[in-house]
Amino acid sequence: MDLSGIIGYITGFAIMAVIYAIFSLGLNVHWGYTGLFNIGIAGFFALGAYTSALLTTASPDPLMFEDYIFGGDLPARLGFWNLGIDLWFFVALMGAALICGIVALFIGFLTLRLREDYLAIATLGIAESVRIIFLNEKWLANGSKGLYRIPKFLGELVSPQYYDYLYLGVVVAILIVLYIAVNRTIKSPWGRVLKAIREDELTTEASGKNVFNFKLQSFIFGAAIMGIGGALYAHNVRFVDPVTFDPLLATFIIWAMLMVGGSGNNKGAILGAFVVWGIWTGTQFLPGFLSDPNFRYVMIGLLILVVILLRPGGILGEERVVSRLSETQPGDASPEI
Repeated sequence: MDLSGIIGYITGFAIMAVIYAIFSLGLNVHWGYTGLFNIGIAGFFALGAYTSALLTTASPDPLMFEDYIFGGDLPARLGFWNLGIDLWFFVALMGAALICGIVALFIGFLTLRLREDYLAIATLGIAESVRIIFLNEKWLANGSKGLYRIPKFLGELVSPQYYDYLYLGVVVAILIVLYIAVNRTIKSPWGRVLKAIREDELTTEASGKNVFNFKLQSFIFGAAIMGIGGALYAHNVRFVDPVTFDPLLATFIIWAMLMVGGSGNNKGAILGAFVVWGIWTGTQFLPGFLSDPNFRYVMIGLLILVVILLRPGGILGEERVVSRLSETQPGDASPEI
């Protein structure tokens, strides 16, 4: 592989790792800070991807309609009946976040009063229902054939030679914005209530907090972040179908990223995404049977086992700083006021 090929591979790797880091941030809001056991990530992944793909697709060429009127097969020419809205990329991202937030509101209203194990079962079932709906719905989502010709960011204004570098900059910028947003909200009084719910829900409720409302808000916030991740994924690969959102690929791997990096730590969530995605893609370069795609699951399972044994809280683990005074060592001078 020449230098340009190596750079291209690294760029493609970084784009996908950053997108998965966004999913990991969303899951960290759910599990790391609130204790919501959501194993239905694939559902929000799919909703975000399909929503953005449909909102950004341009109207069909009028010649296709003319051909269809005179006997041509328009759906076959298009691949699917698109909405023809042709929205701007960032507007579609917000649309994906909004749809996922609305769906999370509905799901959360029905399930967040359940115990953790029942919540996990409910979210898994709903995610699988979303995938099956997209698999069988042919008018809008094209069923098992999926959606293709998903527009690129800035379309044809950027040379294909440099497009990946541009898109990497876009996804990194979005990750930074989301990281800052999550950090600030978690360090706010609202975020401290979420942590209190995670540690002791009954005590938090006894202190006068509406636990259900806070859990619902957290569920919506994390789902919206996942929706943005799904949209970015769709515009990167430019093709989505129901197989893409298999629970192993769209839920298990994201949980592995958070567990490895460190639950309750946003830096850990991002680090875990890069580590796990590095193993996921790096096994193809191993010799012999080690390059088998199924061996990836073995490698990730071993990594999780090692992390649990050596670093139960993840590589970075949760930052637990109560106050600045708690960082002052015995014998140190008192901080100036």
